[in-house]
Amino acid sequence: MKIMTAEEAAALIQDGMTVALGGFGVYSVPDALQQAVADRYARTGHPKGITVMDGISTGNFKPNSGLGLSRMNAEGLIDTIYAGHISNPVDISMMVAENKIAAYILPLGVISHLFRAMAGKKPGILTTVGLGTCADPREEGCIANEKARAQGRPVVELVELGGEEYLFYRIPVPDVCLIRGTYADEKGNISLAHEPITESQMQIAAAVHNHGGTVIVQVEDIVPADTLPPREVRIHKSLVDIVVKADPEYRIMSYGSPEYRPELTGEVRAPQGSLAPMEMGIRKIIARRGAMELKPGSIINLGIGIPSGVGSVADEEGLADGLTMSLESGPVGGVPLEGLDFAASANPEQIASIPDTFDLYDGGWLDMTCLGAAEIDREGNVNVSRFGTRCTGPGGFINISQNTPKVCFMFAFTPGKPVVETGDGSLRILEDGAGCKFVERVQQITFSGAYARKTSQEILYITERAVFRLTDRGVTLTEIAPGVDLKKDILAHMEFMPAIADDLKIMDPRLFRTEKMGLAEQAV
Repeated sequence: MKIMTAEEAAALIQDGMTVALGGFGVYSVPDALQQAVADRYARTGHPKGITVMDGISTGNFKPNSGLGLSRMNAEGLIDTIYAGHISNPVDISMMVAENKIAAYILPLGVISHLFRAMAGKKPGILTTVGLGTCADPREEGCIANEKARAQGRPVVELVELGGEEYLFYRIPVPDVCLIRGTYADEKGNISLAHEPITESQMQIAAAVHNHGGTVIVQVEDIVPADTLPPREVRIHKSLVDIVVKADPEYRIMSYGSPEYRPELTGEVRAPQGSLAPMEMGIRKIIARRGAMELKPGSIINLGIGIPSGVGSVADEEGLADGLTMSLESGPVGGVPLEGLDFAASANPEQIASIPDTFDLYDGGWLDMTCLGAAEIDREGNVNVSRFGTRCTGPGGFINISQNTPKVCFMFAFTPGKPVVETGDGSLRILEDGAGCKFVERVQQITFSGAYARKTSQEILYITERAVFRLTDRGVTLTEIAPGVDLKKDILAHMEFMPAIADDLKIMDPRLFRTEKMGLAEQAV
């Protein structure tokens, strides 16, 4: 193991190399290394035309932020990207939309398992994950734009074994990786002590090392040899080539919480109910309705955005201790954070690696998941990954939605910012959002209604004014909010006529009141 500066490490990356990057959204970002690569390119024009691969590409959802992968947004630096989700680095997402970077967007669980497969020198992975979705070669085959299509590099193929359909995925092996840990000892052992997620650092390092590549790790400090507790070492020295001690500006915990928060790593415990409750409004109404589906003792996954509010409601209502809430990023137990801090949990019981987490998810470990949705069509298909020419990717959405027996898609009924009045047990729509989320045909299939019916999943579509279920009749309206008009406030904002349940119900008035709902007492 050698200790280098970030600039010295960046100089090892040559034109056309394939570079695996650590980090997950706003967490565990090797910013010092990525900035050094960007600075070298600006100064010398090298490395050019590199291929980048990661899981949830890093950034803070703001253009020209100079954070995460957006640091490497100079045209010509990145030629191709393989990722699970590219929404966080807005600049990179826009370059993909403009065909300046070729992009292949794979399910996050597939990406993480591919790194592990590479470590074992396996040819790829065989799985049902992605059948019937945009990952399926009969749809788009993970190809996100025309530049990728022109490259002619298939990353997934349909195969049949024992009369059953599977997808076989493979991507290039990286030449080098840039990952982040907390501490390195003088021998090169790496601890992740202050990282609120474990992600896939070890699998990436093993994949690169076992194929003769270079493993570069950014840390906040280097400590004496043999002082790290063995159970804290997540990457053994034998896998590490270079360690870079980052300057203080690159040692922040995340873009949402720059200061260290020990309740996210389990070093301290915050009392239940100490998190600020959500403000009353559309998001809370939807999160409450999702929370009504919770069952004591269940293992639940929560997605980003409105679905993450289910954790906040569960905490406020005193339900959190009776559930196990899990995030695709690895935290198990505790209460998931919302907003920019999403992907970490307060009071986690475990912080698993992402590949291990998706082993559990793909195997049916979850009882229920709450996920977002941008478009829904009459067949029950859901799109969260493509909007016009911009393809952001599914993240873990495909793995999770396809392999969980009960799925609650949670979203505001119309796009934009509808204005509502509530608080007294009813809902009044004062101003509706422009556009439509219930469309004749989704732009991209991130969730397949046909596959869900085939596997007998229970599917709900939960909004602030109506609840739908996927039945043999297609998308079926089962509940409407008290105070709304069926034709004017619901059907008029849908491009297709849903089936309507014979026993159409009124949503629980408690959803629309400011006081607690009493869900803990109801769950006993």
